[in-house]
Amino acid sequence: MASFTMEDYQKAYKLGKKDYQARMMRGELPTLQVLDDILPPKGSYSEVPLGLVQIPIDQIVGTKSDGRSNAFAGNFMPILRENTEFAYKWATLSQSHIDKGIREPIKAYEYMNKFYVQEGNKRVSVLKYFDAVSVPGYVTRILPPRTDQKENKLYYEFVDFYAVTQINYIWFTKPGSFVRLQAAFGKGPKDVWTDDDRLLFSSVYSRFSIEYEALGGKKLSITTGDAFLAFLTIYNYEVIDQKTTNEMKELVAKTWEEFKLLEHNQEIDLKMDPSRIEKKSLLDRLLPASTPKLKIAFLYAKTPATSAWTYAHELGRLHLEQTFPEEVTTECYENLTQDLAEKAIYEAIRKDCNIIFTTTPEFVKASVQAAIDHPNVKILNCSLNTSHRYIRTYYARMYEAKFLMGAVAGAMSENGQLAYIADYPIFGTIANINAFALGAKMINPRARVYLEWSTLKDVDIRLAMENVQKKGVTVVSGKDMVIPEDASRYFGLYHLTEEGPHNLAMPLWHWGKFYEQLIRTIMDGTWKYDDNKDEAKAINYWWGLSAEVIDVIYSQKLPIGTQKLLSMLKHAIATGEYHPFSGILYSQDGMIQSDPNKILSPEEIITMNWLADNVVGAIPASWELTEQAKPVTEQSGVEKQKG
Repeated sequence: MASFTMEDYQKAYKLGKKDYQARMMRGELPTLQVLDDILPPKGSYSEVPLGLVQIPIDQIVGTKSDGRSNAFAGNFMPILRENTEFAYKWATLSQSHIDKGIREPIKAYEYMNKFYVQEGNKRVSVLKYFDAVSVPGYVTRILPPRTDQKENKLYYEFVDFYAVTQINYIWFTKPGSFVRLQAAFGKGPKDVWTDDDRLLFSSVYSRFSIEYEALGGKKLSITTGDAFLAFLTIYNYEVIDQKTTNEMKELVAKTWEEFKLLEHNQEIDLKMDPSRIEKKSLLDRLLPASTPKLKIAFLYAKTPATSAWTYAHELGRLHLEQTFPEEVTTECYENLTQDLAEKAIYEAIRKDCNIIFTTTPEFVKASVQAAIDHPNVKILNCSLNTSHRYIRTYYARMYEAKFLMGAVAGAMSENGQLAYIADYPIFGTIANINAFALGAKMINPRARVYLEWSTLKDVDIRLAMENVQKKGVTVVSGKDMVIPEDASRYFGLYHLTEEGPHNLAMPLWHWGKFYEQLIRTIMDGTWKYDDNKDEAKAINYWWGLSAEVIDVIYSQKLPIGTQKLLSMLKHAIATGEYHPFSGILYSQDGMIQSDPNKILSPEEIITMNWLADNVVGAIPASWELTEQAKPVTEQSGVEKQKG
């Protein structure tokens, strides 16, 4: 028996020496970390006893003090020779584990979600050797002082998560992930988890982890938790839980590009203008290549009769049919919820649709799922800052048109008091608001924009507008356009008079031109060149005035000088001579950009979570919004800036 257990020690010893030498070659500490060496100064941290805890073996990284740290390599394998008393005790403990298992709890400290052993180092070493998952232990947590450092913020998010879940075996690399995980599980940040909740989570997470790590997940620079959260943004818990082992393995493998994208911080390759192709030769014109027949499906959350957004996309679909009568046929699916969207996509694929446009951010999950299952179908979702490798996304730089409308508003307001009615606080919307405010400020330095949201619960937008009018507002930026059944004049930019609203200007989403140019890239073969296979980036088409996919229609009753100004600004923005977010910029909380020659990057514009200093209002939190707004904001919502 002794020789058998000593054989295990010899194997563990070799693993320890190999790890020791590898760490030495990399210039790292070759032995165990010592908690006492890395703790903040005494008096700056507090200790919290957690009681008896199941400690994940992988998260035990060192010892509390340096007493036994040099007996182990950094992987907790022994490095003392087999003729020592230490080796004999390790071998005896190993045999005991084989015979009846190690059950005696260790004592450990937890710091920044890593564990450091006070009593039981050999027990941990043996359990790591036998690939145990966890070990019981009496744990004392050390809470460091709060700082603005990313790791510190992440840790305190974990502490809040642990308080309601008692789960300590998942970790992320990005702040906000613990809250997103709870939301994916249908829980609020302060909802306490039941035993059943923990069992379900443990089952789903462990099944995913086994398949993810078996396929090489540990070689990626992200954590298993990062990958799991990305997986949950595509598939629900219930779906994952019902998968067989083979189905789970296949699903994880199919989703691998999503995990690789996380390594690159979910980078998005923004295509700011349509791909330009060289003029065809005379031979090409005489002998044109055969044009592929395209069958295209459009998915709408509402109907063209009840939604201006849907109506605009429906006009785009009709434009495609008129532009390509021989090459393109289309299908459309209306009034879809998230669940119905999934069924509609598969129905469209069954009907041999090879391109599918899902026209709202709330259909992202269904789009990605279908794209993973059907890699030969091109699926595009109308959203901004959505990072997925299996679908492409598209949107328009509407802030360019809103800047022009702001300039008109600044010129036409008698007192510089303006109002802006916004709908969803999502990516793109905040840039629209700020661009409008900056356009108004360019013409009238004293212009103020009163911001109202139409999606706030328990708020009557009409009453809110009445309150705004009491402040002297006469020029309002309302919803972008009307639907055929709505005879209201309260849309676009309008001037309030005793006779009613007088329309001044209207922004135009020209989805027809957008879809036409996108389809041409597929027909002429340039679509495939947009994707660089050597770079793990998501692709987003974000076109603007330069591509003629947005515009501003204005009343011919505008003063001739205002019309000339509008044309001049429009040309300058379309040609790149002027940018709405250039120069010195101020938010409500202070300076955003101090360089008069600098322009905000596209990424900074997309992810804006601040309002210009001449905006009166705020970005609402998610809990302030109606239930109707949640499906959209859960996918593309902007968080309030924290001062």
